[in-house]
Amino acid sequence: MPLPPGCPPKRDSDMKATVLVDTERPKVSESEVASILKKSGIEHSTATPAFGVVVGGDGLFSYQGRRLTIPLLFVGTKSRRPTDSKARLAEVYLTGLQVALREVRAGRYTVVRHRRLQVSINRGEFKGEIFTDVSLEKGADSNCIRYAVEVRGRGMEFTDSAVSNGVVITTAAGSTGYYSYLDKLDRGDRLEPEKYTKIGEDEVGVCHIAPTYTSRDQTKRHPLRYSVPWGSTFRITLMRDADAHLFGVTQSRKGLRITTKDTVDVGPSKDTTNVIRLASSQHAQARA
Repeated sequence: MPLPPGCPPKRDSDMKATVLVDTERPKVSESEVASILKKSGIEHSTATPAFGVVVGGDGLFSYQGRRLTIPLLFVGTKSRRPTDSKARLAEVYLTGLQVALREVRAGRYTVVRHRRLQVSINRGEFKGEIFTDVSLEKGADSNCIRYAVEVRGRGMEFTDSAVSNGVVITTAAGSTGYYSYLDKLDRGDRLEPEKYTKIGEDEVGVCHIAPTYTSRDQTKRHPLRYSVPWGSTFRITLMRDADAHLFGVTQSRKGLRITTKDTVDVGPSKDTTNVIRLASSQHAQARA
């Protein structure tokens, strides 16, 4: 049975799992999920759990995925409200959780290690991990933000300048989110919400959000969205003060305020997010 490094194998009778739901706006109660664990023969415990059961949407998956190293089972919830999270990262929905937990108990799963990014503000004043994506975006008091993105990697070095609503830097796990907004506009006259782009685990994606202008130094290019090899580093700086906030690095829905005095560095992290893939899942079948 796959377990995180350093954890000894556990007998099924000893298997423990922790339950993780949104503390502010839970889509389901922790006690309800704990009840499903009990029916599946798994103890609900926060003390040395073998894995975590994360119930919610992609925002919660992203948050827990960047802060925990134990294997995580992402569980989505279905809603009639069209604007609720689509839970694209979910391995199973809540209605199928009990069956999924039986698979985990039986060892019919693997743990997939997803690379993370690391964010550093002002050379270490603040550090954070990124499982999906990080974005610098304009706030309510600004019409746009003006910024530069310096990109450095093996055999490449360039700087993009832009006037836009912001910029997003994403891992493969996060590429179906903000990075994919352009795919949804592909027809021009209507939105296609189910379309997205999936980049590889060996890539990092960059996308300017609704720009009015971009340029790449010493070229005639006006980049909009692209990917670069994993291991590349990024430095984002504001070219003019504005109401700008960095999202994806804290639990706060307001993000971190960024000014022209700040530098935001993004690069590869040494840590990974360990995600449970069931043998019966569509994810596993797609890899076969």
